[in-house]
Amino acid sequence: MPALAYMAGMSPAPLSRRFSVAPMMDWTDRHCRAFHRVMTRRALLYTEMAVDQAVIHGDAKRLIGFDDAEHPVAIQLGGSDPKLLSDAARIAEDFGYAEVNLNVGCPSDRVQSGTFGACLMREPQLVADCLAAMREAVSVPVTVKHRLGVDEQDPEETLFAFVETVAQSGVTSFSVHARKAWLKGLSPKENRDIPPLDYDIVRRLKAAHPELEIILNGGLENLEHAQAEMAGLDGVMLGRAAYHTPFILSRVDSLFFGEADPHDDPFAVVEAYRPYVEGQLARGVRLHAITRHMLGLFAGMPGARRWRQILSTEANKDGADWNVVERALVAVREARAAA
Repeated sequence: MPALAYMAGMSPAPLSRRFSVAPMMDWTDRHCRAFHRVMTRRALLYTEMAVDQAVIHGDAKRLIGFDDAEHPVAIQLGGSDPKLLSDAARIAEDFGYAEVNLNVGCPSDRVQSGTFGACLMREPQLVADCLAAMREAVSVPVTVKHRLGVDEQDPEETLFAFVETVAQSGVTSFSVHARKAWLKGLSPKENRDIPPLDYDIVRRLKAAHPELEIILNGGLENLEHAQAEMAGLDGVMLGRAAYHTPFILSRVDSLFFGEADPHDDPFAVVEAYRPYVEGQLARGVRLHAITRHMLGLFAGMPGARRWRQILSTEANKDGADWNVVERALVAVREARAAA
């Protein structure tokens, strides 16, 4: 599989959780991660959540395979059985993932019916047992992503007790989505917006446990907002902002790591991504599966609307190839010239 153009000949960056892109179902697939990697060498990228039994019994290569150019990349697993999770973690390590993360934050009905995700906030000892089994199975870091609590739980009690119990597993890195999850009465989409954010309680958690790595997630709107809210914490994790306005990732390396950014121009990003796209097309992947993650690249710039229109309407047609992207780029350039 061809390397991303800007990464040819480069060794993977070291794993750091100072800045990461959150695992997002239906969004952070391998094509999305390869696209994000063009813009930042240092951000830690996460897979969509992969259910432990699917990893064990399904087509693991199709489900969790990835391009080496995505490194550093972590896998997020969903499950609640220590044995199954340890088996899935071992498979993930064999695939080359740099970290294995356990999902204790997803509020969807499908996840609840499988007794994992956010509902596990009610069972911290089970979470600790799962994480301990995962740590025993692999040599790479094992981490956890979770909420402040669920439903009627009081975060002032639940969050601290949860983390203290889970830390007994030996896990030391916690990514905290700074909202409760309402499993009764709110949809997964509503759970991303309606429960109020509480960044201060996450900072108090870090102050109470300086020995733990605490990563802030939830509602961070851009890099400046993330930098401001990171005070007193170890890192930040962006989700929807990184997905819907991906070009913000082009400043991550300089702002968060003091290193040179790969590109300062969205046109250069597209050109660097081209070898990956054409390689995937040659393997039979439809263009839309790749370009759907690129729709927000020009957000807030002249031509953004035409870029989205062309990719949305033409990339899903039979035989769609790189020429569709070229036409979209021409439309953006024309809009810029007319602005």
